Parts: sequence; C-alpha cells; structure tokens
Amino acid sequence: MEMHIRSLTKPDGRQLRLYSRHPIEHVENAPSPFPDPLHANPHMRWHPLRGEWITYAAYRQGRTFLPPPEYNPLAVTRTPDNPTELPPGDWDVAVFDNRFPSLSLEAHHPPETIVPTMPSTGKCEVVVFTQDPQSALGKLPLAHIELLLQVWAERTLQLGRHPDIQYVLPFENRGAEVGVTLHHPHGQIYAYPVVPPVPGRMMQIAAEHYSQHGRGPLEMLIEQELACDKRLIYRGEHAVAFVPVCARYPYEVWVAPIKAVPSFVELDEEQRADLARALKTVLMKYEALWNRPFPYLMAWYQAPTDEQWHPEAHLHAEFYPPYRTPDKLKYLAGTELAAGLFAMDVLPEDKALELQNVTVQLEEPAHA
Repeated sequence: MEMHIRSLTKPDGRQLRLYSRHPIEHVENAPSPFPDPLHANPHMRWHPLRGEWITYAAYRQGRTFLPPPEYNPLAVTRTPDNPTELPPGDWDVAVFDNRFPSLSLEAHHPPETIVPTMPSTGKCEVVVFTQDPQSALGKLPLAHIELLLQVWAERTLQLGRHPDIQYVLPFENRGAEVGVTLHHPHGQIYAYPVVPPVPGRMMQIAAEHYSQHGRGPLEMLIEQELACDKRLIYRGEHAVAFVPVCARYPYEVWVAPIKAVPSFVELDEEQRADLARALKTVLMKYEALWNRPFPYLMAWYQAPTDEQWHPEAHLHAEFYPPYRTPDKLKYLAGTELAAGLFAMDVLPEDKALELQNVTVQLEEPAHA
C-alpha cells in the first residue's frame, strides 16, 4: 500500500516526518514548543560487573510530565502563540526527534571516569499514532495500524543506514503504571550504537539454534504453539498471537509473523495486514478483559542493522502488562531484579484462557 511522507524541520532544528495513505496537504511548517536547540550530549559508562553500557542524560529530568489536556504537547497546534510538537493537516502518523533524548547523533566528548565511557550516539524518536488524543493503538482502524507498521519499517531502514546505529527498537509504554508521562497515544523508537543486552542475548541464542537446526527458535516455538493450540489468542494465515508457554508476566502476549521475517523492512503486504489484525485483536482483548484502559509495555524485537543478513532473527512484539488482578499490580522484586530469574504465581494457560474467552469484533481488512 502506498505511503506518503512529508519531512519538515522544527525551529529548534529537530526533524518531523508526517505519514499518510494520501498526499499530505495543508501543512505549512513544523511547530515546536522550544525555539532553541537543546544541544543534548548524553554519554555511556561501562558496567564492569554486568558487561554492558549504561546511558546518562541528566537533562531528561526537565522533560514534560503528565500535563493537563490543554497543554498536551502531542496535540495538533491550534494557535501560533501556543505551539505544540505537531501541525494541523492531512496526516495520520507523525514521527519527530525527542527533545530530551537518551541517545543523540550529536553526542561527543564523554566525561572521563574510573570506568570506560563513550558518546551515547544514536537517535530517540517519538511516534504519534494518531491526531486523536482520546484514541489508543487498539482503537485505530486496521488500515491505520498497517500504516504504522510501514512507518516502523521506514524508520528502521533509514535509521539503520547510519554507520553508528546497530539496533532499532520501537516500543510503547501505555499507562501511568508503566511510567508514561504523556497520555496522548504514542510510542518511541530508540536507535542504539550497540545491540542492547536483551536483544543481544536473543540474537546469540537464535544464531546458535539456527546453526544447529536451520531455523530460529521462535519459528519452531510458534509451530509448537500452533500444534498445541492451548495458548493462542489470534491465529491467522500469516500471523499469530499467543501467551507463550514460558511467560514471565501475567497476561504476557507475543505477536509475530508465523514464518521468520528479520525485521519490519522484509514484511510483505499480506504479512503486514495479518500482523495488524493480530496486534489489534490482542489490544482489544486487553481492554475488554478489564473494561478500562489496560497498561502495558510493548516492545518490538528485530534483526540488528549491521548490514548482515540474519535468517535467525524473527520480528515479534512482546507485551508486558503489569496487572495480576484488576486491583493488584505485579512489580519486579528480589528474584527478578537481583537474580534475573522470574517467579510466576499464575500459569500461562490460565491467563491465555481468560483472553481466549474475550470476544472482539474486528472490521473487515482494509485491502478487501
């Protein structure tokens, strides 16, 4: 499906990109609540015991935090004397450079410490899912969600071309329970100078599995989940959603194409359409299960952007909802945070059954 893009520059130098299925008109300029550049200069410090990098960006303490609706920076600008981050116009999805990034392509000269340091080179982008502040990702039409998947592919491709960027991670934090500072429907994209520890470990395991079996571990797990048919939440021709047999969180769900696809970039139109249906099904079931906004962290894992072919990689989303019961949250405690070994007091099969028993109605596919 055709995607139209319009690129603009904000007064403080940040980039704004608008996306739509139709030509984008009636957009005169890119507004910004900030007239001057921030000149962000984050840096990384090496953790000698864990063998991983930590990013430092102290200026992020000054970022916008849960403003009242009339000061929503992700709303469309209504008057020139009160600019937001976004212009009015015929666009559906917007992506702009985060004003308070943890990673910056302009990062330089890290401070000297007793451990190794380096510039926190990379990119942090905000992805606004819709102009409607009262909507949510799961409420968007299927065609709109398909467009978002294309946007993630376009950003993965463009960001991954930069020689200093090794990994692109789209994600969404939804709800104050998981630390959201703005309620307008949006997610973020972090483009890292290294492959972060979690996807790095996943890629290591996948590469070892692929060398032994000629297939990645997720593709084989999906095949087993389809055959088992106990924990499936959505089953389509090209995509699947399920509570994994090894779930670490109550109501954890994975969404993926059935056949291994390394990243958003390699999805074909049929896979993208079915992935949109799987994604919307999960989100609608979450909402209907509690009959109120459902908090979660959604992270999309894909292949590194190192110009290498990764047949072992398998694009997929993992949902980490904090809810255990309607009135009780699950927080990570000693065994999870200190040991890294998760302890579950509910069975994945039981939570899958709860989600399976929720009936939702999707609209007809946009391409039908």
